[in-house]
Amino acid sequence: MSGKVGDLSALQATALQTFKENVKDLLKPSHDDYYLLRWLRARNFDLKKSEEMLRNHASWRKKTGADTVLESFVIPEVVSKYLTGGHCGYDKQGNPIWIDPFGRIDIKGILRSVKKSDVIKTQVHRLERLQVEQIQQTENFGHKVEEVIVIYDLEYLGMKHLWKPGVDMFCEIIDMFEWHYPETLKLVFVINAPRFFPIAYNIVKPFLSEATANKVRIYGTSNFSSALLQYIDADQLPKAYGGTRTDPPGDPRCSALVCQGGDVPKDFYSKVSINSLDMDKYTAVTIGRGSSLQVDLIVTEPDSAIRWQFITEGYDLGFGVYKRTKDSRQKAHAMEEVIPSQRVNSHIFPEDGSVIIQDPGTYVVRFDNTYSWTRSKKIYYIIEMLEPDTEDEFELANESPTKDC
Repeated sequence: MSGKVGDLSALQATALQTFKENVKDLLKPSHDDYYLLRWLRARNFDLKKSEEMLRNHASWRKKTGADTVLESFVIPEVVSKYLTGGHCGYDKQGNPIWIDPFGRIDIKGILRSVKKSDVIKTQVHRLERLQVEQIQQTENFGHKVEEVIVIYDLEYLGMKHLWKPGVDMFCEIIDMFEWHYPETLKLVFVINAPRFFPIAYNIVKPFLSEATANKVRIYGTSNFSSALLQYIDADQLPKAYGGTRTDPPGDPRCSALVCQGGDVPKDFYSKVSINSLDMDKYTAVTIGRGSSLQVDLIVTEPDSAIRWQFITEGYDLGFGVYKRTKDSRQKAHAMEEVIPSQRVNSHIFPEDGSVIIQDPGTYVVRFDNTYSWTRSKKIYYIIEMLEPDTEDEFELANESPTKDC
């Protein structure tokens, strides 16, 4: 049995009645059996876990002001203009479609312009707006509409999108969705996935429930249109994705409905200081004058990525990535250059980046202060090695879709 209204086993029906009694102090007129069953399904009808989840959710709604976010929260201008995504059409059962051209987002520019909490609250605003759409669609269709289809378009996704603060925020949003909007996802279509996508997916996957992971469909740069049209009528799907829909100006991407992102103008940027960062996550080291700091990483899996972020106090610093050609410690000139060393203004904005590593071996992230004979430099850094997801086969060739995940 699916655990949905009209398809309950005797045990599930009994659990629903018990659950309803246990949480009656939380219930509102809009909290019908469809709503209650979402929380039960999310915890496999475990009454204790389902109640704990719902009570935590009720507390979260008070803390975040989710009940009034549509009326009280004003989305910051830069977020409104550059945070990708938008509601565009409905599937064949009346469920809203959310399209996110995530490959076009400048998450670094956004987070250098507003607080992370502003972005997260915007996502709460979006989710609450979609629930209003579901209520309206329930009235229009005459049957319960409580799910959403999400399309992630990863065209132009690059290594810059592995920027740690942005990835951490995205994972936090996924976690929020799993805990506070359970069983509202019908399917996720990931399209135009690049070849390094397994690395990104391996970061995100731990935040997905098994039920959510089973709803993800991943495609390369072709053959996704036919899959989308199985669930979405052509007049509800943007022309850019194989449908016939355009927005009023005739844009095949429906940009009037779906924010396409783009580079955030630096006029929006706020000055970043060390005091504004979560320093518990950083390693702090003072590099002496005329000295350097080398951080070794052993890469065992091809197509892994090395990711870094650092900021310095007061002055610039040299930075480069190398591969050792011997097992013993080597000077920079004796190693193979991966990213040539150059001076960066890490005292103005945090410096960050990543690089894909094809060949296993020992790699060195090197912070260079050898050019400065008068000043020591204090640096705060995070360095990580990210391995690809090796559990799933990803077929991202242009000629064929990937397998479902």
